[in-house]
Amino acid sequence: MNAVAEPVQTYADSFEALQGGQAPDWLAALRRSAFAQFTERGFPPERHEDWKYSNTRALQKLRFSPAATQPAIVDAASLDAALLPQEGAQRLVFVNGVPAPELNAGPRQVEGLRITSLEVALRERDTRIRDLLLPQALWDNDPFTALNTAFLAHGSLLEVSADAHIRDALQLIFLSTPVAEACASHPRVILTLGENSRLTLVASHFGLNGAANFTNSCTQITLGPGAQLDYLAVQREAPDDFHVNRVYVSQRERSRLASQVYNLGGQWVRNDLRVRLEAPGASVRMDGLYLADRRRHVDNHTRIDHLAPHTTSDELYRGIISERGHAVFNGKVVVAEAAVKTDATQTNNNLLLTRDGEIDTKPELEIYADDVKCSHGATIGQLDEQALFYLRSRGLDLATARAMLTGAFARAVADRIAAPDLRKFAQAQLATALPQAAAEEYT
Repeated sequence: MNAVAEPVQTYADSFEALQGGQAPDWLAALRRSAFAQFTERGFPPERHEDWKYSNTRALQKLRFSPAATQPAIVDAASLDAALLPQEGAQRLVFVNGVPAPELNAGPRQVEGLRITSLEVALRERDTRIRDLLLPQALWDNDPFTALNTAFLAHGSLLEVSADAHIRDALQLIFLSTPVAEACASHPRVILTLGENSRLTLVASHFGLNGAANFTNSCTQITLGPGAQLDYLAVQREAPDDFHVNRVYVSQRERSRLASQVYNLGGQWVRNDLRVRLEAPGASVRMDGLYLADRRRHVDNHTRIDHLAPHTTSDELYRGIISERGHAVFNGKVVVAEAAVKTDATQTNNNLLLTRDGEIDTKPELEIYADDVKCSHGATIGQLDEQALFYLRSRGLDLATARAMLTGAFARAVADRIAAPDLRKFAQAQLATALPQAAAEEYT
């Protein structure tokens, strides 16, 4: 292999070790191609439009060992804060990127739901993986997806049969734990929903105190005609964790996606959600809440491509910024020439609790079709002084009044979740993360 720049050298060493294992010829070739692309491009430069507010220098300075072949020893109690309190829910757990089957829970088999370990499928040379992997054309300019593909080894293949309505939620928990040497993990999740099927998926990225790892995850979702997916992602990594997440969604006719994404932890976070509405009648509702406190950096990029007539999107993202936190929101909606009768709404609201906090927001619309209904907007503001005065006049102290208003601002996102169990879980996650931010004062 040719010499590589210093920031990617640690990944080059890990990649050479991975290549020493046995893999199908197609996988070995894919890994080499993806890593060559990552090596050639390196980390995104500051001048790149999608990265001008998210400098990767802090990530480049750190060296991460490859994730251990065996997960760290973790007791079930360590998962309590991340668990979905739903009896009957299926649970799959990964510790530092490696499957931890001893921590899994739920029925071994659910009619209509097939769960295959990615490691097992690759070892058994399951050709379905090759056919289901994301086309390179969709991630050709994304070094983090290239890096995830280069280290493709761990994760899950999830398949829902046509007409299957999976009653109980499926939860994936990715746990970052303290290790002697900080490690990098690259989990891949591939989810396909057959025609007229239904599923609730919860993805929890959770870090234990003292963890300082790098998680670079990628999730691919394909919704068949009439399929419905409720998707909730909660990121509560440890204060020193680095987190990059890519979610790619492809939707066919009449399919429906309801997505909620919460970024509540980590030191440096980048979350990308890209949805393609590829056939008439497809619809998506994308909601998100991000919290940037201390000196944390949280970047959310979303993109919705309306590619067919009569498609609908409704997007609401809200951010709470306190102390010296830095948040970024970039939401892009593209309406293709063929996508007449599109109905698209995008809103980004930000609550700035301190003078030292920073938010960069950039809502975008690109419309190439006539006869569409589209709108977008962004706001940045502080807590309403009149509302604070009203609450204090009713006997509340300043900290409590601020906490109530901040909580109400955040809960407006969670309240859009239709399923009661899922809504209650999201609200509990918010309540745990919000108190410190709510106590900050804009002076």
